[in-house]
Amino acid sequence: MSQENVELHYRALDAFNRRDLNAYLALMDDDAEAVPRSSALEGENSYRGHDGIRQWWNNQLDVFPDFSVEVVEVRDLGDVTCAAIYLRGHGAGSAAPTNQANWNMIRWRRGKCTWWRMFGAQAEALEAAGLSEQDAHADS
Repeated sequence: MSQENVELHYRALDAFNRRDLNAYLALMDDDAEAVPRSSALEGENSYRGHDGIRQWWNNQLDVFPDFSVEVVEVRDLGDVTCAAIYLRGHGAGSAAPTNQANWNMIRWRRGKCTWWRMFGAQAEALEAAGLSEQDAHADS
């Protein structure tokens, strides 16, 4: 099941890059929780369910219309996957560029994302999933 979760993670990021909201939502549990990095940094609420994820999607693309995700790797951590990614785009109003390294954690259940969150550091991402660096490298 773990390799399947890695493939699902790639599919979710690909759906975002293709702007295929329906394909993205098809990978999300009906009650999925999404915590983008901006929400975590600002102490805002997470986005819940398909309506919340749809709201996040639209908000993100309103601010960064050309926003894209470059995947460096997706690691199998059991029912959780961790992707090292670069987020790139330009602000809608200012054209100011953004280029950020992030870690995207997704928790999977029965082929659906139940929770995803963005982190600025891998150690922070692993800690949120209840894992250590040693756990992440156990299969290496």
